Amino acid sequence: MEFWTGGTYGVQAPLTDEAVRAAEALLGVRLPEALLELLGVQNGGTVVSERSAFPTAEPTSWAPDHVPFDSLMGIGTAERTLSLLDTPYLVEEWGLPSPVVLLTGDGHTWIALDYRAGGEPSVVWLDAEDESELELAPDLRTFLDGLVPEASFD
Repeated sequence: MEFWTGGTYGVQAPLTDEAVRAAEALLGVRLPEALLELLGVQNGGTVVSERSAFPTAEPTSWAPDHVPFDSLMGIGTAERTLSLLDTPYLVEEWGLPSPVVLLTGDGHTWIALDYRAGGEPSVVWLDAEDESELELAPDLRTFLDGLVPEASFD
């Protein structure tokens, strides 16, 4: 199934092994293979509408039954484009838990890789406004496999 829309919004320069090593050093974590595979195809950008939401078992500040996933940040330094490399600044700015790697978000809410338990990171929803969080999936591959069209929710 397609993942990227093919648009240019949020897209970084093509991913290199050197960029991955630099990002992992900056973030202090090992990024999941599933993430690197996606970013190897296109380094960040807008996600197709068929994969634009993730169902939740409990309500969030966004909706009673899902969270949005319309884009995925890449690794890079393109101007006026958020990147996984912005995570340390954004975590401090928004008072988010650490260590996490932000995948997408708008400042108030984020979807992130959560490294606090050690090992393979889980995927969590973080709400900076009400200081809440919700585990979405035990790992990134499970999260990606669970993505559905946002239009499938009322």
